[in-house]
Order: sequence, then structure tokens, then C-alpha cells
Amino acid sequence: MEYMEFGTYGSPVVLVQPFDRRSADGIEKEISEIHGLNDTDFRLIAVLVDNWNNDLSPWNAPAVYGKEDFEGGAPDTLEAILGYLRTDAGTDEPKYYIGGYSLAGLFALWAAYQTDMFGGVAAASPSVWYPDFTEYMGGHDIHAGKVYLSLGDAESRTRHPVMSTVGERIEQARDILTSSCVECTLEWNPGNHFADPDIRTAKAFAWLL
Repeated sequence: MEYMEFGTYGSPVVLVQPFDRRSADGIEKEISEIHGLNDTDFRLIAVLVDNWNNDLSPWNAPAVYGKEDFEGGAPDTLEAILGYLRTDAGTDEPKYYIGGYSLAGLFALWAAYQTDMFGGVAAASPSVWYPDFTEYMGGHDIHAGKVYLSLGDAESRTRHPVMSTVGERIEQARDILTSSCVECTLEWNPGNHFADPDIRTAKAFAWLL
């Protein structure tokens, strides 16, 4: 797995975010947006995943679009990320936040249920329509103390029987988190799922900071 680092080397605040190569071009814009919203110094570790649907899905699930099923490779991805962070030489006591967009946002939420490494989660338009995910949240304890959730106000306006549940599901996720005394906010953005992913993710991380 390949990692790229941006921002201020040695900063005690570290943002961790999975990317694929198609979306990596937006990293610099996202970082600029975060700086415009918050003056906290940070560095960002971009984790480049090879297979988006496989590497970020928490368990096996049937395909939603096309024929490519979700293969549940998130445990291996998280193990690789944690291994990298444990050898991170930037600071002795870093504060890690994990986040991402779409399926990476779902992965970030799921990761916070597996480990206490992350103090907060920036889940921008996360794929909480994923089968059984909110049920999983309701039956387990999250280790992060802060969670930002967002969704586009047009994302659930689809005839797709799975994707159309995303609005209801994200409100369920917020309610589960707040009932567990997690500091949580849910922001509705204008547009569909593909509108301004870098800006939405920047807003998520800026809220944590």
C-alpha cells in the first residue's frame, strides 16, 4: 500500500484519508480548503488503495452497480494503515483523525469501531446505505469521541432501491452516535453525491479540528 504525506512534517495533528488514484488530484485543493476553514496546523497521510470496492468494504456484499461485488477487504486495509501509523516518526504523541468521501467515509466510520487510534471521524457523504451497516453501528461501541457526517440533499433522490435509503440511514447513524454520547453533527450539502467531494471532505476535517 502506498502512502503520501502533505502538510507540516512533525505536526501533532494527523489526518488519515484513503484515496484512489482517480481522486488523488483533489488532495491539494482539499488541503487548501481546510486551511481556509481552520487555522490548526496539520499533516495529511493519503492512503492510496488499489481496489476501491474491495479495499474499503467492511464485509462481503453484492454489487450495487455493475457486476463487481464488495469483497470485504477493509480489515486488511486497516491493518496496513495501523502498521504504518505505529511506525510514524513525525511526532511522539500524534493525534490522529480518519476520514474520507463516499466508501472511504464508510471505511473511516467502520475503522473507529475497530480501534481507539482515531480521536475523530470525518465521514463526508459516507456510503451508509451499505448492507447492515447502521445495524452494525447500533450493536457496537465506537471508540472515537467526535464524528462529522454529511450528505448531499439530492443523494437519496434515486429509484435505486439500495441507494435511495441513504438519507434515512445517515439520520439513523447520527441518532445512534448521539445516543452513545458521541459529539456528532450532520450537515446537509446542496447537490448529489458527485458534487464537490474535496470541499465536502475539507469541511468534515475542519469541523474535527
